[in-house]
This record gives sequence, structure tokens and C-alpha cells, in this order.
Amino acid sequence: MTRTIYYTATTLDGYLADPDDSLDWLLRQPQEAGGAGDYDSFIRGIGALVMGATTYEWVLEHEQGVWSYELPAFVLTHRDLPSPRSAANGGPADVRFRQGSIAELGPDMRDAAGANDLWVVGGGDLAGQFADLGQLDEIVTSIAPVVLGAGRPLLPRRLDLELMQVERNGAFIVARHRVLGSLAEDQERSSSSSAQRAAEV
Repeated sequence: MTRTIYYTATTLDGYLADPDDSLDWLLRQPQEAGGAGDYDSFIRGIGALVMGATTYEWVLEHEQGVWSYELPAFVLTHRDLPSPRSAANGGPADVRFRQGSIAELGPDMRDAAGANDLWVVGGGDLAGQFADLGQLDEIVTSIAPVVLGAGRPLLPRRLDLELMQVERNGAFIVARHRVLGSLAEDQERSSSSSAQRAAEV
């Protein structure tokens, strides 16, 4: 069964990028190839990926318009964005621009992933939209020894998680969590409010 996995790097205080969308803090960190959280190992289990427009534009800018992913890639955007060329063959890359909600688009993404998993590349609010629908299964984070104080948040939602694995790779703490759902306290408040409204009817 296809899982939806948010696999990303973050600072210790929970930011994906600084306020200028820079990842310089990340790219200078030492990491062991083949170690915990290794990209090559992770991508072998992925069948399709999805990202927002900001993440897509960052990739295009830093890869000079060449697309290194060979899997179907969904880009959620309301804007006209350029299509990249494939690094593998120089032809058009399999990038699918889509508008609409995760509820509408999710089935197509999971179908494209086949028997493998769907990777939410970023950003954090996109991962949150999957979580809102109960469709985010796991979060895998490589946590860098950096504190930014501000920037793009890792996942701007209130969620309970279950720690399934934690290891070290170079400078990073690599953690894998299962998403349990919305924060227990929020569920209790929601239930109390519903009960109160019912009693007032």
C-alpha cells in the first residue's frame, strides 16, 4: 500500500529554509553517503513526488533548469511555471503541474506512485495539507545543528507523532516518525465544544 512520506531536512528549531529561502546552512553540513537517512536508499522506495511552487522554483534555480528526478513529479501551483529538461535524456521531464486540493489530486498522485511511496518534497504547508486529511503517514527529518530563529516552518500544524527510529548521520540527527493525527488536546477541546453545542440545542 502506498504511503505518503514527508522526507526533508530541518534546523533544530524547525525551519526548512531561512527567511530568504537560503539553504546554505544545510549544504555545508557533513553527511555520510549510505548512512542513516541517505537519499539514495530513500528514493529507491519512492514512486512519485509532489512539491509546491516555491520548492519547485528553488530546485530549478539551483539545478540551472535541469531536472534530476526520473519519477513522476507533481507541482501544485496557480501560476504558469517553466518546464525543465530531463537530466537523464535532455528531453522534457515528467513534471505535472496541477491546481486543486489534495483531496482532489491525492488519488492521481498515489496511482502514479504505483506500489511505491509518495514523497512530499515540500514545503511544510503542503505536508500539512496531507496531514489535515489524515493522508500523511510518516515524517523523516534530518535535523541539522543549526538554529535560524525564523524562516520557512517545517510543518505548521498541531500533530501527535510516534517516534519510530532515530540515528545519526554526520552532523545530522535522523528521525522517523509516524503521524498519529491532530494533537490530542485539540481533539479533546473539539469534542467538548461539540458536546456543549449539542447540550444547548
